[in-house]
Amino acid sequence: QVQLVESGGGLVQAGGSLRLSCAASERTLNELTMAWFRQAPGKEREFVAAQRWNGVIRYYAESVKGRFTISRDMSKSTMYLQMNSLKPEDTAVYYCAADANPPLSDYASQYDYEYWGQGTQVTVSS
Repeated sequence: QVQLVESGGGLVQAGGSLRLSCAASERTLNELTMAWFRQAPGKEREFVAAQRWNGVIRYYAESVKGRFTISRDMSKSTMYLQMNSLKPEDTAVYYCAADANPPLSDYASQYDYEYWGQGTQVTVSS
């Protein structure tokens, strides 16, 4: 059973930064592609970023390129999302996700991923 637990969400002002963490099993990080999604109230869950299990190639949604960075620390079994220059439009519940072999591009569907965390709220005030 794959377990993912997000943390690090909170309330920040526009232009600020947050670092989200996703605690995962060693097996999860070693064998699965990991990703971040977000879901704003009344909207569909949307892709944010993804990284293959080997950690070499990263993918980002166009809306976050240049502002967000995904990374994985295999030794700590943790995935991160560093979010800089935050905008009110970034307000959402952020989820970490994992899958054995999802399609990878700068856009992905939530339906490409099998395993999910519970989500952490990020609120950016103007």
